[in-house]
Amino acid sequence: MKTKVGIINVTGYAGAELARILYGHPEVKLTSVTGRSGAGKKLGEVFPHLIDLDLQIDTGLSNVDFVFSAMPHKESAKEIIPLINQGMKVVDISADFRLKQPADYETWYGFRHSAPDLLPETVYGLSELHRNEVRSARLVANPGCYPTGAILALAPAVKEGLIGPDIIIDSKSGISGAGRTLSLRAHFSEANEDVTAYGLEGHRHLPEITQELNLLGGRQVSVTFVPHLIPMTRGILTTCYAPLIHSQISTNNKGEAAVRALYTSFYDGEPFIKISQNPPHTKHTWGNNLCLIYPTIDYQTGRLVVISCIDNLVKGAAGQAVQNMNLILGFPETTGLDSIAVYP
Repeated sequence: MKTKVGIINVTGYAGAELARILYGHPEVKLTSVTGRSGAGKKLGEVFPHLIDLDLQIDTGLSNVDFVFSAMPHKESAKEIIPLINQGMKVVDISADFRLKQPADYETWYGFRHSAPDLLPETVYGLSELHRNEVRSARLVANPGCYPTGAILALAPAVKEGLIGPDIIIDSKSGISGAGRTLSLRAHFSEANEDVTAYGLEGHRHLPEITQELNLLGGRQVSVTFVPHLIPMTRGILTTCYAPLIHSQISTNNKGEAAVRALYTSFYDGEPFIKISQNPPHTKHTWGNNLCLIYPTIDYQTGRLVVISCIDNLVKGAAGQAVQNMNLILGFPETTGLDSIAVYP
């Protein structure tokens, strides 16, 4: 019998992408969806591409065994707490359980956390780094889209102590990363033929990135993170820069080969991580759950440079959520996620 799954807030981009992926999952059945903006309507009315999912958007879930929450931050925790108290297992796509320190939510998100007692047991759901913990979790905090690309790009170098603590992360995201709610900066006339940096005062994903890198390396890192909005629908290209520790590795072609060997070994057997032979394009990951990584060395400056590409709605949201669900429910990790990228 298939596991019955529900989505809280199917009417956002991440929720709709979850529905699309779950439709093709052989081990689960999407049986209940909610969404305030579309309540009372058929899912196919709101999203015509999902018309074959014969579901009505309701105000609450019913008769499910597993839940995804795709609510905005602050709102998600309120929905999740009763479910956890009922013994339900949940993957939360919002930011509400990603940070371990309750005070960080007031600093970065402007609200006091309503369930700080759940934070210590919540597992940060970057499967490649926390696979065993995810398997036994009852609540998984799905990573943010920017942190996914950045952390995966830097994890081998940070874990092995190849780089100094001063790290620069430059990320460029498609418009869907801003969500489905109408906003001026996502308006076609504003975003088309335009590239802009934002969040220079400190983006909300920064503490998430530093939290995970600190844990990986066992020391404090200093991260400058600058995100950019670019005129495409999907995808994130991240370029990370960090000084190499010269006693650990040489800054020449021999060192570059060693870095590639490290990355290849670190991610050996990971189904959704590919070490690219050439700098990857965002289109190489459109619609699939891959993270493409290209590590290299700037010989002149002695810096490690790592480029990563993901689809922000798949590996950066819904695909990673399904990957986490597969681990929790004991399915093969790749189940329902084996599609190749859409091209062109």
